[in-house]
Amino acid sequence: MTGSGRTGESVAAWFAERLPEGLFEETPEIQADREEITVVGRIPAGESAERAVAEFRERTRGERMAVAKQAERRYGRKVSWGVLHGDERVMFTHLAVPAMTRLRQPERQVLDTLVAAGVARSRSDALAWCVRQVGDNADAWLGDLREALRHVRDVREQGPDTAPPADATPE
Repeated sequence: MTGSGRTGESVAAWFAERLPEGLFEETPEIQADREEITVVGRIPAGESAERAVAEFRERTRGERMAVAKQAERRYGRKVSWGVLHGDERVMFTHLAVPAMTRLRQPERQVLDTLVAAGVARSRSDALAWCVRQVGDNADAWLGDLREALRHVRDVREQGPDTAPPADATPE
């Protein structure tokens, strides 16, 4: 998934131009939302994950932070980094953003049941668990929805300016 910057370019394209050559084994996965941009790339899986991830993180810290600083200034969002090592995904940094919601009693009871069963430590953890379940089990549907939203954004950007002309008089 990509977001757009001030010039309409994609966040992924912006990163592709600035990430050091050979930083990752393949093109990294870039995801962006209103608060955060995550960059996750594959590293060689030859040694233990813990050692490989720690070595990569330390060795590339300066380069990654320089790119992150530019991106944070340009897009007004935090940049989080992670790697794929074999089948394991390890995030170095990432945001946990509060989301306020109003729940009715039946919805609160669902969360309380998850807490009572030990699935979650709190209502907040239970709600996050529910969101992950929807995300994991509805990938195709959510992917279609995201694609539709991208299409709507593209159509809006191609449309006429919706602001009234400067010389327009109210009726």
